[in-house]
Amino acid sequence: MTVFEKVQEIIVEELGKDAEEVTLTTTFDELDADSLDVFQVISEIEDAFDIQIETEDGLNTVGDLVAYVEGKI
Repeated sequence: MTVFEKVQEIIVEELGKDAEEVTLTTTFDELDADSLDVFQVISEIEDAFDIQIETEDGLNTVGDLVAYVEGKI
């Protein structure tokens, strides 16, 4: 499973979205994710990849988040 696929799976599970809605260019605004939703997603991603995500700054799209995770692992 790629980093994107795992991140996509977490977002689908946490936000109740369809996988087709979650692409690398999808923004969290487009997913109707509020700050608590984003916090939950990030928390799950930290657990899944055993990393720490220090900031949400600059993590506007799913692709931004995937690139950040890839840089940490």
